Amino acid sequence: MRLKIALSVVALLLLIAAWFAFAWHWSYSEGERAGWVQKFSRKGWVCKTWEGEQALVSLPGSSTVEKFQFTVHDAATAEAINKVMGKRVNLHYEEKVGLPTSCFGETRYFVTGVTVVDEISLSPGVVVPVPPASAPSTP
Repeated sequence: MRLKIALSVVALLLLIAAWFAFAWHWSYSEGERAGWVQKFSRKGWVCKTWEGEQALVSLPGSSTVEKFQFTVHDAATAEAINKVMGKRVNLHYEEKVGLPTSCFGETRYFVTGVTVVDEISLSPGVVVPVPPASAPSTP
């Protein structure tokens, strides 16, 4: 009887571990988001993750701003995002579904890459270059 209970517990633990592995390595969706990273910080009591917020604007001068909440696990990606704060960027993300705790991150969107955007597309065929950041002038 004890052997059956022990085997049942081990089987249940293996199923749970298999679910975590499947949910961590499988992406429900993936894509790109363009905008400006306006908030990015390392958070958590026990499980530290990088959590951020990107402002998405469909057109320059538009007053409607959508926010994209995201999580980063990779230290190199977090460092790359910190270097481009304040610039228009594309964030490549994977959406993970089924991770049960916030230890994996506060969001379902895990950023895996970042690229700086050099131009803004207003419509198909109409592109506006992003001006380079100017150096502060000295008197």
